[in-house]
Amino acid sequence: MTLHGHCDNRFTPVADAFSALFENPQERGAALCIEVGGERVVDLWAGSAGKEPGQDWQVDTLLNLFSCTKTFAAVAALQLVGEGKLDLDAPVARYWPEFGQAGKQDISVRQLLCHRAGLPAIHEQLAPEALYDWPTMTAALAAETPWWTPGAEHGYAPITYGWLVGEVIRRVDGREPGDAIVARTAAPLGLDFHIGLDDDEFYRVAHIARGKGNLGDAAAQRLLRTMMTEPAALSTRAFTNPPSILTSTNKPEWRRMQQPAANGHGNARSLAGFYSGLLQGRLLDEVLLAELTREHALGEDRTLLTCTRFGLGTMLDQPEVANATYGLGPQAFGHPGAGGSIGFADPERELAFGFVTNTLGPYVLMDPRAQKLARVVGDCL
Repeated sequence: MTLHGHCDNRFTPVADAFSALFENPQERGAALCIEVGGERVVDLWAGSAGKEPGQDWQVDTLLNLFSCTKTFAAVAALQLVGEGKLDLDAPVARYWPEFGQAGKQDISVRQLLCHRAGLPAIHEQLAPEALYDWPTMTAALAAETPWWTPGAEHGYAPITYGWLVGEVIRRVDGREPGDAIVARTAAPLGLDFHIGLDDDEFYRVAHIARGKGNLGDAAAQRLLRTMMTEPAALSTRAFTNPPSILTSTNKPEWRRMQQPAANGHGNARSLAGFYSGLLQGRLLDEVLLAELTREHALGEDRTLLTCTRFGLGTMLDQPEVANATYGLGPQAFGHPGAGGSIGFADPERELAFGFVTNTLGPYVLMDPRAQKLARVVGDCL
């Protein structure tokens, strides 16, 4: 496999480990970017971006980053807090009055951001086309009854997070949620990152497909078993309501919509640049960065059926949990996306890491490909 880009000589083992990914014949395309102290030391890409032979990964290839998008949304919300326009501990209903029904009148903005609001899914089955209708989805969530007493437990909100946090941002900022988030996070750093992609950028987007034959670890198998056998379970509803969630990744209407939980489009460079900007204080001050990365939830996740640890829109490292560690320092924070893409920072090493792939793996939290690359980076440092 031919690698493209550059790699500082100190990180040659990282380039070797990245190249080794393609020894798996199912690996289609991937990119890796690492910044240390604000310096880009690794920027590599290889493989295929398209469905057909010859559609190689390019320097400017984009792909759906799935839940890596959530941290961008959380940072935009915290910027509004810093501007005095949003209060983390105020009821969501202060900003979104329709939300304050069905036992949700006291749910706080903070609880939305750290997955403790009890709204990871919608009970009533929705039509597939509802996915692309922002008013329909926000109205459904405004009417929804929490799945547990808000604040008492936590459960990851894989897709509802985008409408919940995005609607608060929309109401307070005044712009559409994707426009507001990109203007506040990506634009100041010059990042090639989009929530709501213009049609004339579609030619750059990698086609995403699932790998075959790998059932993943015990956590992945447990979640899959629940989704296959319990259609009304919280976990199943979270990932399949509306049912079009699992089949939309490569569709034009998915790329165009502004869904700040799951449809940000970018690349490894935009992920590493975002986390480097956070470490440098260019997006949040020290107090707000501490809120972003402070533990807000820890324990068995009602949705993912495994142990998770959250800040505000960030997944925090669990060094002793095999499927939940970034593979570097215990202070690491970031967010994985479905199938393997991930962006994170390790403050101890001033390191920002972005890895993206269009070959989806089956893992629930951390993908072993990214973990291995991160461990090699740590060895080099």
